[in-house]
Amino acid sequence: MPLPPPPLLDLYRLMLLARRLDERAWVLHRQGKIAFHISGIGQEAAQVGAAFALQRGKDWFAPYYRDLALMLALGLTPLEFVLGLMGKQGEPSSGARQMPSHWSLRRANVVSHSSPVATQAPHAAGLGLAIRLRGGDAVVLTTIGEGSTSQGEWYEAVNWAATHKLPVIFLVENNVYAISVRQNQQMAVEHVAEKAAGLGLPGVIVDGLDAVASYRAVGEAAERARRGEGPTVIEAKVARMTPHSSDDDDRSYRPRDEVEAMKARDPLALFRQRLLAEKVLSEAQDAGLQEEVKGVIEAAVAEAEAAPYPPAEDAAYPVYVEDVRRG
Repeated sequence: MPLPPPPLLDLYRLMLLARRLDERAWVLHRQGKIAFHISGIGQEAAQVGAAFALQRGKDWFAPYYRDLALMLALGLTPLEFVLGLMGKQGEPSSGARQMPSHWSLRRANVVSHSSPVATQAPHAAGLGLAIRLRGGDAVVLTTIGEGSTSQGEWYEAVNWAATHKLPVIFLVENNVYAISVRQNQQMAVEHVAEKAAGLGLPGVIVDGLDAVASYRAVGEAAERARRGEGPTVIEAKVARMTPHSSDDDDRSYRPRDEVEAMKARDPLALFRQRLLAEKVLSEAQDAGLQEEVKGVIEAAVAEAEAAPYPPAEDAAYPVYVEDVRRG
């Protein structure tokens, strides 16, 4: 069955929201209002396309830390994101215990991950096995950077999923750099997707700067998984247009002309130009969306700044069971 066309304006609005929210996080860091930020600028198209290809509320997700656009598409609110940046009460991922962008969102079937890279891949394989045992046709999407595919956890998860034909999509967002290490310094293959061949499952390469292409690639992998045909590795070629994180200075290892070349292929600008050319979006509509998104972000930041920090006693709950016999 062919995939239905994606809602182009919805894709664009979410990409725009993710970009402006990400940019605001950098400003908050430079103002000393947050301690840390890790960016997804340049990777929004792949993430939003993937989210729209799956059945939100039914399928499961084990993301990685750059997935702000994916999380917004799954229902994370800008306020919840900023609460996480500031470690404020009401933050949904960990109750303000974890670092920012270590996602968890129970209402959207988003499973928590931790700082050691690639550990979400075995979680995804386990979710796929649970789906198989319980029955049904839900799918699991897990995302990762290309550097993390060198980790044993990723290989073990993909091998397990392939062996048992589990309904898992392994989406690799290849932004060329594992912190400061280029891809050609960490793997002998030209494309991460080539690694799939040795593990017995399809490996697909997609232009991750194109939201529609990403939507189709993930949608086709999801249909394959729902038919019981097993997992797929998808390599989305994306761009990391920022340093690794707010603690990094990429000028020490990355030539500036390379960064400028990436910015010339900004997925948000490319998608905007496409929608304008196809008359899906007008200049007036775009101006209205820009103002709407700006207002949403301003409101989220103001509310998060006014929000309280969690009380100290919350640090032990729900990590430890409360003694109900007291009193």
